[in-house]
Amino acid sequence: MPNDIVLIGPQRAGKSTIAAMLAEQLGLPRLAMDDVRFGYYAEIGYAEAFAAERQKKEGFAALYFYWKEFECHAAERLLANPPGGVIDFGAEHAVYESESQFARVATALEPYPNVILLLPSADPETALRVTHERLGYSPWPDRIDLAAHFLRHPSNARLAKHTFYTDVPPEEVCEQITGILTA
Repeated sequence: MPNDIVLIGPQRAGKSTIAAMLAEQLGLPRLAMDDVRFGYYAEIGYAEAFAAERQKKEGFAALYFYWKEFECHAAERLLANPPGGVIDFGAEHAVYESESQFARVATALEPYPNVILLLPSADPETALRVTHERLGYSPWPDRIDLAAHFLRHPSNARLAKHTFYTDVPPEEVCEQITGILTA
């Protein structure tokens, strides 16, 4: 566990790119939460048909809130049996509206000294502009702006033990990260 690196942050902050590069440089396995999350969700009864129907009837915000308990469970499960490498947590698995869910994930992350928040820029407005550009964002009438939500939400900053900005080449970000790693 002490050698694991957990990358958190909003969509398109560079988590996948940096995770792949760090794993290769350090000779560690890489695991993306996006690759395993639905298996964890299924453990506690995630129903894809129900989720789709909920979104159809109540809009994307309802779907977002439906996902939260499953995301919390997935975070706890992954961190309980870490792969011993670089973990790309996914944007949504570090952001919680419920303080009790946040506390569960914070507790699961507590033993990990290398929880790293990646952000597109230190300037919040630049970070949002860059994220929107990377997403090809255009507003939807029934959809919350998740890019803005994840960037502005306090969960990421509260969970992180280090923060790095991806407005420099990824090789430089990796060098910065390897310079602070706690074994």
